Amino acid sequence: MLENFLHTPWIELVLVIIAGFLIGLEIKTHRRGNEAQKEIGSVRTFTFIALIGYIFAKTDMFLYMVGYLAIVVHFSIFYYFRLKDKYSSISIFLLFTLVYSFGIVVVKYSIWFLLIIFVVVVFIYNLNRRLEHFYTIFDANEVETFAKLLLVSGVILPLLPHEQIADFIPISYFKIWLAVVIVSLFSYVGYILKKYLFHEKGYLLTGILGGIYSSTATTVVLAKKASDNSTPYLFTSAIVIATTLMYFRLIGIAFAFNVNIAYKLILPYSLLVLLSIIIVAVLYHRSRNDKSKIVEENGDKNPLELSTAFFFAILFLLMVTVTHFVLNTYGEMGLNMLSFIVGFTDTDPFVLSILSSKFDISIDSAATAILIASGSNNILKAFSAYIFAKNKTGIMSASILILLGALTIISGFII
Repeated sequence: MLENFLHTPWIELVLVIIAGFLIGLEIKTHRRGNEAQKEIGSVRTFTFIALIGYIFAKTDMFLYMVGYLAIVVHFSIFYYFRLKDKYSSISIFLLFTLVYSFGIVVVKYSIWFLLIIFVVVVFIYNLNRRLEHFYTIFDANEVETFAKLLLVSGVILPLLPHEQIADFIPISYFKIWLAVVIVSLFSYVGYILKKYLFHEKGYLLTGILGGIYSSTATTVVLAKKASDNSTPYLFTSAIVIATTLMYFRLIGIAFAFNVNIAYKLILPYSLLVLLSIIIVAVLYHRSRNDKSKIVEENGDKNPLELSTAFFFAILFLLMVTVTHFVLNTYGEMGLNMLSFIVGFTDTDPFVLSILSSKFDISIDSAATAILIASGSNNILKAFSAYIFAKNKTGIMSASILILLGALTIISGFII
């Protein structure tokens, strides 16, 4: 009933006219602050274009095409003379084309589609002003970086076989590269958020966003920065929050690969996250009273490189092979020892090998191994914080991270 009512000719006509009028009004308002820019058309012109487009589309398609051809010819003459004044923008012609299409959109599709196009046109037209700051910080290499992300996820991944590689490597090439894609996505999202949306918003946010893609690397960076600053509570809170985000990241990866293990990890990781947040809140509150001057942080390095992705894939494959050997030779006790050892390196390949491979272990054993690895990784970060900070920040951060590491390992044995 409502759909039929909205598609009565007079309702369609009114909505098309209103849409054309508002587009013209938007352009007129924008020009008001730039009188030197001479453009063709006004509010009435856009309204008439929308009206003509609707009438022609409703009457005859040949007449509609002739009308558009007339617009093209008119603007061709207009731009021929404007090019002599070194004016080359065709945005106003594109807007006229879109407004002229309102009529045929309503006739051939629906009013709702017209409303969507209208909203999109308004947002895009105003986008340039919103992006003026973005243009000053945008790195041209980001397009190449995004292309790399598409390459590893949308090109390479679908081509890989799903069959197990060998008897002693219980995983497929597809799952290995899927792990690379997921870790790359976590890294890339954290990097983009930090660089473009929350640039220079504080070291606590640096810890949050850095922890999304590498809490270990973030701990080292913050500890080095803390060595030049006398704000221990601020930097310690940032280092601890990076580890807190590591817990979130591991849960997210677990849900992506093995839901049963993920559910087993939720309780211990949730308790550790809660404890970490309490510690961070106390430290950050104390840092608010610190009036020491903070040395500004350096720019971010893009974590998504093809060489890094291939190295991660090789490391992942090696970890699957080693884990398979340790399980067959030494059983679950050997797996726990391996978990503690690999925590002093990069835990992601080991965790992903547990989550995505067909090892003959129980869900409890797999969850225990992941908790032990993440706990020993906290101990590694504790040493890193102490060594690179060499001050009160290093001592405080190391103490808290050792505590969190010990609790994480203990939780692995009691779940």
